[in-house]
Amino acid sequence: MTLTTEAPATATTAGARAHAREQHGSAADTMRHIPATSAPERLTADLPDSAKEHLSWAESVAFGRYTALTLARGSRIRLTDTEGDACVHVLLYRTGALHERLNVADTVKVPWQAYPTAGHPLLSDAGRLMATIVADTSASHDALTGATTLVGNTTRYGAGTAHSSSPAGRELLTLGALKQGLGVRDVAPSMSLFKGIRVDPDGGIRFTGGAGPGAAVDILLQMDAVLVLANTAHPLDPRPAFTGTAVDVLAWHAPEDLDLLAAGHLVGPLTPEHRQALNNTNHDLTARNAR
Repeated sequence: MTLTTEAPATATTAGARAHAREQHGSAADTMRHIPATSAPERLTADLPDSAKEHLSWAESVAFGRYTALTLARGSRIRLTDTEGDACVHVLLYRTGALHERLNVADTVKVPWQAYPTAGHPLLSDAGRLMATIVADTSASHDALTGATTLVGNTTRYGAGTAHSSSPAGRELLTLGALKQGLGVRDVAPSMSLFKGIRVDPDGGIRFTGGAGPGAAVDILLQMDAVLVLANTAHPLDPRPAFTGTAVDVLAWHAPEDLDLLAAGHLVGPLTPEHRQALNNTNHDLTARNAR
């Protein structure tokens, strides 16, 4: 007796092509939606109609993964910790001048505030305002600790490479930076969203965790910028297992918010330090446009 089996549909080039084309239009729980306006209602339900019409980015980033995108000045980015266990490590680079990037030390030092929340300026290493946190329902963030490393994750979880079961934040951020024409040396210390810390009187840093499901942060870009995000564990997370949930990312063009911010109508009056950083950015943009 001869046993016969049916050849798989993908055994031939034609079959593989047909199978691949059958997947067109299907969606996964975590993916980027292109065009952004095709994003499912789950992602955009809370946006005003004006934002839905001007979407430039719609993505759900799985825990342990990364993403990056170049966005225009005046873009408003909303990150949502839908299930309450995301930890998003953030880097910013100036488009066309990638040597200028987010400086978390100045972002803490200049505005005299170690705990970022609504109204906090995000400053470059040139003293310019790259972006502002304009809305925040989490208030659980970290601008002091940085991202996890290959050595640290390997010691703690058994692996830490970008494609392992427990990728380190710095490894993922490096991949995102490389795809923007940057190198390993360009991966500066990052800021973390949705997992917070507090500095105790003795100088120790204490992990405070997240704010729970549904927490969201809005960031308004003051200049054209490359945003690199890695959704992976916080270095001080005490849990022995590598665990977390996806983060939703939306961006839309909202240039009118730039004027509202400058006028003090978006997050209230700007502090002197915030105002000076904004002036530095506007001065540089004016000089560039005059060339």
